[in-house]
Amino acid sequence: MDALTDRAELIELLGRYADIADQKDFTDLPRVVFTDPLTLDFSAVADIPPMTTPLADYLETLRTAFAPYTATHHVITGHVVTLDGDNATIHAHVRAEHWVPDELAAGGPNRWLVVGFYDNEAVRTADGWRLSRVKLTPTHQENPQLSSIALAAAQAG
Repeated sequence: MDALTDRAELIELLGRYADIADQKDFTDLPRVVFTDPLTLDFSAVADIPPMTTPLADYLETLRTAFAPYTATHHVITGHVVTLDGDNATIHAHVRAEHWVPDELAAGGPNRWLVVGFYDNEAVRTADGWRLSRVKLTPTHQENPQLSSIALAAAQAG
């Protein structure tokens, strides 16, 4: 039963992970989702190298990066969980949609779609499972230029 409970908790953890952006909860949810520090690898969708960062720094990055989007929707399915004591890996399919305001779309498409896979690592802590490493590998994108447009808008303030 313990393995089944762990698997259920890890799948739920990825649901909470998706809710961070989709519900724009950059304060409470991240603290029950991530370790501090955590390792991130979004290099395949963003022009940044993989990095290990303190949670507080990542929260500011998230808040800024998602501010321009009018809505996002992340669907994470097909979880393959591998348990090894207090460590776990989770391979899952993702479909992530991000909508920008019409003024940023400038008459063009307003949705950036990313389809691919997460290959994440989690550790069991005294407070439950937490993601220690997140890696996104896209297999398809539509309108990826909207990511740069949204980031520029966020940095402009």
